[in-house]
Amino acid sequence: MARILQHEETLDPGYRPPRLPRREKELGLLLDLYRGALGKGVAHHHLLTGGIGSGKTALAQRLGDELQKSGKLGGQNALALYVNCWRRSSDRTVVLDLLRGVGVSLPDRGYSLAEMLDVFEQGIRRQPRHLFVILDEVSALVRQGTKLPYLLTRSPEVGLGSISLFLVAPEDVLPYLDAASRSSFGVTHRLQLAAYTAADLEAILAYRASLALRTGSYGDAVLGQLARIAAGNGDARFALEMLGGAARAADQAGAEELRPEDVRAAKGSIYPTVTETKLEELATGHLVVLLALARSLRGAKAQAPSEAVRKTYQAVAEEYGEHAVGRIQFWRIVRELERESLLQIEPGRPGDSARLSMDEVPASFLATLLESRLAEARPRKG
Repeated sequence: MARILQHEETLDPGYRPPRLPRREKELGLLLDLYRGALGKGVAHHHLLTGGIGSGKTALAQRLGDELQKSGKLGGQNALALYVNCWRRSSDRTVVLDLLRGVGVSLPDRGYSLAEMLDVFEQGIRRQPRHLFVILDEVSALVRQGTKLPYLLTRSPEVGLGSISLFLVAPEDVLPYLDAASRSSFGVTHRLQLAAYTAADLEAILAYRASLALRTGSYGDAVLGQLARIAAGNGDARFALEMLGGAARAADQAGAEELRPEDVRAAKGSIYPTVTETKLEELATGHLVVLLALARSLRGAKAQAPSEAVRKTYQAVAEEYGEHAVGRIQFWRIVRELERESLLQIEPGRPGDSARLSMDEVPASFLATLLESRLAEARPRKG
């Protein structure tokens, strides 16, 4: 059987996918704004903000790719230049990257910023183009009192040719800019990306899985499980990291397809919330409920109906000599375990019971831990 994970590079944060599921609307909006401005012979400057994993970098780079294909200002073609300011956190190092982008190479040391800008101007004049400059993670640069936003948004005035600037940051950085730079963005030249919902993440995962995994090696239930885990903070990077980790776990186990247990293994290795220390702090009744859920999730189950878990709980309580509590007390324990991030509750549809899940570690591993703890506790109780 061929491996499940066949094109791991398509899950890497640096990979630029051909499509951006759930960000097509924002891409279309930005393309219209830039193409409209360039068609009128003027530059356009914009700020893009959003949380971690909201697709800011992918959207900015895709916008640059599209403008480079078809963007023109007058008779000049567009050239997209991307700089990550987290790695290049000073004006000089950013300008060094811009110089390389226009085909000019300078040593890292020995030139002042003014001299580097003169060389940059010469490079632009040798091959006139409209530059679309993306400054990603620009917060680090802005907080140092950078001069670059002013110089780039006023490029015709300072002799740097024709430049459109696109700033990318987790938060609004315009208040930290000088008044002249802020005026270039106005009050409407900014776009805030909303956090991805579970449905958004499932669509993104489905697309990336089609690129990265063997056809027929995964199902909707596993993608929904991954999306549900990552939906807490809407982080697509985290979702894709878990998808890759789950596929590797399945391949190591020799599985033919991705399983809920592989997802739990990936989640536990990336961001563990279930620890033996946390289990030691739980009362015996809570351990029994958690063991009932772990047993209910064995096999190919991502979730289990709460009524099915409660029936399993009654059998587990009898097995370990515990008094099985009633429905109300059972639900009190379930909600306490949810507050401890040891399980998740998804409300059921009208007429159906709620569904319980545990995505932190493989259910089989958790069951083994709990069975061991309950077996040790039983003799002492007697």
